[in-house]
Amino acid sequence: MASEDLNAHIDALLQGAVDPHVHSGPSIAPRALDHLELAEMLSAAGFSAAVTKDHDYSGVITARMIRDHNPDLKTKIYSGIVLNNVVGGLNPYGVEHTAAMDGRIVWLPTLAAENHLSWEKSSGWVHPASTQKIRPATAVPLFEDGKMRPELLDILDVVAATGMALASGHIHVSETKIVFAEARKRGVERLIFTHPEDIVGASMDDTKEIADMGAFVEHSLAFFLEGSKFRTRTYDDLRAFIDLVGAERTILCSDLGQVGTLDPLEGFRKAVGVCLDMGYSDAQIHAMVATNSAQVIGLEA
Repeated sequence: MASEDLNAHIDALLQGAVDPHVHSGPSIAPRALDHLELAEMLSAAGFSAAVTKDHDYSGVITARMIRDHNPDLKTKIYSGIVLNNVVGGLNPYGVEHTAAMDGRIVWLPTLAAENHLSWEKSSGWVHPASTQKIRPATAVPLFEDGKMRPELLDILDVVAATGMALASGHIHVSETKIVFAEARKRGVERLIFTHPEDIVGASMDDTKEIADMGAFVEHSLAFFLEGSKFRTRTYDDLRAFIDLVGAERTILCSDLGQVGTLDPLEGFRKAVGVCLDMGYSDAQIHAMVATNSAQVIGLEA
């Protein structure tokens, strides 16, 4: 396919796309673009929505202002809350507030997950701002005496009552299975398994098991794409993950926005091209970059 035809094909497949996991700023960590710049960039490409994720604050207030003051932008900006130290860890009040302000996703701990802090020691990764501006993260445990902490159970009930999605964040896959099973029992309908390809210790069997619980499996393009400074996986790995659960259970997010790497739109365009090269149909690709994400964050598909 000629390059012009390929670009037009990619353009068409990205109409209505949703990025449900993107790191725009302002943030305590260096970001290449802010939330409004993200909305403008993705609007020009025809995206319908994006969900901003910051490890240290709930972005729902900023998202609301952007939507209210920029009604002509095609891309609607939403946000959510990550249950790390800065928001009080397992804080049901913060989750309720996020829901009341039209937040779409609750992420279990990321930088403050016990698993993340253990992974960090061997990975060489350091939060780019932690030692300069705020104290390093301390663990937010999910369990106490072998049982889920009451605050976490409260949060699961809030998520169920408000219809938000619950994402696994950086907790270990073994914890994800337990929490997701309890979430299902309590009526949580939307589950996202966050990047099984890195950090969370998941095998392919683990990933399939969690998808079979009804979760969407979300893959961070930052870990797969050539040109990304976070690349740890190959395109063959991406194909294996997609084929494991099918396009109907797969979400592709950028997990981009950081300084010194691909921007989120570049990431999506590259990913669509890669998926076309791998032989996925237009319908399968559109599901992975648009329809599935729209469903899990409660938008009209």
